[in-house]
Order: sequence, then structure tokens, then C-alpha cells
Amino acid sequence: MSMSIKLDVAGVLGVMDSLDRDCQEAARPAAQAGAQVLYDAVVQNVQGIKAHTGNLRRSIYQAYSKDNSGDGRAQYHISWNAKKAPHGHLVEWGHLQRYEVSFDPVTRRFITHKDRPLPVPKQVAARPFVRPAVAKMPQAQEAMRQRYLLELERRGVVK
Repeated sequence: MSMSIKLDVAGVLGVMDSLDRDCQEAARPAAQAGAQVLYDAVVQNVQGIKAHTGNLRRSIYQAYSKDNSGDGRAQYHISWNAKKAPHGHLVEWGHLQRYEVSFDPVTRRFITHKDRPLPVPKQVAARPFVRPAVAKMPQAQEAMRQRYLLELERRGVVK
């Protein structure tokens, strides 16, 4: 005597695929929530630095990285635009000032006078604004967790 049982699991597989898709699609808004926490910290750090032109503040950005994102992964970059604020690395890391510098109020730019070296080079201390934002990583992770769960609730995956 033999017995056979047929089971059509197509419906279950369809539900699983739908759940998988919902979970993957929830990754980007979750990543953005965490990126926003870090972005806000960078902006706050820049605001604590004496502004001369405001270019550094206006150059801060967060951007979604298509190249580093994929199935269930989303990555955002937070930094400053070096074309808008080419001095950003000098502020973040500090530098050795070897020449006189003046500010032109007409063009609102700093001018380095390479024909006027300082008698003694001056060490300009770093005023980091990106690196200290890493301290907000626990808050960023919590924001991502909450947003991920919210997205899954919206999609009906969890209650």
C-alpha cells in the first residue's frame, strides 16, 4: 500500500517573497533616519564654529549611495562638498599656516599671500565637525531601528 500527498506551496512562497521584498524596501527609509541623526549632528557641530562666509555650513550634505546599496542594504554619505568649501579639510584636521592670510569682503574669500611668509609658522588647531558626530551613532541606530519597524508596520509585515 502506498500513499502520496501533494502540497502546493506556491502561495506560501509568494507570501515569503512579498515579506522579503517589504523587508528590503524598508531598509532605505531606515538608513535615511539614521543618516539624518548624523547629518543634524554635523550641522550642529559646524554651527559651533565661528563662520566667516557660511560656505562650510552650506556645503554639508547627505546623499544616498546607489553604488554601495543593494538588496536590503542602503548607505548614505554625510560630508561637506569640497567645491563649495575647499577649506573644509583644514577646519576638520587643522593645518600649519605658513603665509599671511586676509579676507576680501567684496569677494567674501580668503586670500593666502604666498609672497608674505610668516616669521614663525602658526599651527591652526583642528575644529572637527564630522568626526565628533560619530558619538551620535547609538541614537542613529535607534532611529534606524524605530523607522524600520514603522515601515514594516505600514506594510503589514508586523503588528
